[in-house]
Amino acid sequence: MKAMIMVLREQIGSLYLIRRLSLYELKISNNSNHLGMLWEVINPLIQLSIYWFVFGFGIRGGKGVEGVPFIYWLSVGLLVWFFLNPAVLQSSKAIYTRIALISKINFPMSVIPSYVIASQLYQHLILTGVVMIGFLFTGRGISLHLLQLPYYTFAMVMMIFALSLITSTLATVVRDVQMIVQSVMRMMMYVTPILWTPDKLPHAVQKLLLLNPFYYIVEGYRQALLGTGWFYQHLHYMLYFWALVLLLLLVGSALHVKFRKQFVDYL
Repeated sequence: MKAMIMVLREQIGSLYLIRRLSLYELKISNNSNHLGMLWEVINPLIQLSIYWFVFGFGIRGGKGVEGVPFIYWLSVGLLVWFFLNPAVLQSSKAIYTRIALISKINFPMSVIPSYVIASQLYQHLILTGVVMIGFLFTGRGISLHLLQLPYYTFAMVMMIFALSLITSTLATVVRDVQMIVQSVMRMMMYVTPILWTPDKLPHAVQKLLLLNPFYYIVEGYRQALLGTGWFYQHLHYMLYFWALVLLLLLVGSALHVKFRKQFVDYL
């Protein structure tokens, strides 16, 4: 518990530094592209078109999901995934790939995964705005359910941060962990109902899928952007999600605080 409180205090005390470093990270990631930040919108739209053609038009034959056209249902799921995937992967290798920064600047090492996640968050917010504008111009519209979107965004960031404390620490000590994370994220793309619906699976399997915290975030975003429900309607699932995040945060903070003084030795 002490380690978790320490890490959280470091984040709060370094908010300005996290913002500056995340903006710099975002700038250098698009520095060599002529279109710059536009690629953060163009690439997801290209992938969305391909996934819609294969899964929506090819496999589902244009059928919607519970009265929602598949293109809208799919776009919200991919909106979440386009943040989750790079944020988890980049934050897991954030520490050992930034040894020069660690040796030159004196600041809490727990800030490194945070600003990497924050740099991906900017892109996510831009893409969220594009999706919302697309909904408005195509007649889908938005509803009061949108008010819960900040909650789900916050929940997603906290989950990724808690996970990153574990993966970034272990990946610094044992490089093979990064390969495991990549493999798991490839699997999660298809285990999480982003491209497909679990309604035809046995009830027991559907319940098992709910153990996946990504599921909670994806369905939450759909509730907010598609107006299909409210976060308090599934109170038990919400409590499970936050209990899991708290557990990850406790374990991740303990690991990070224990090993961070020896990070340079492992590097």
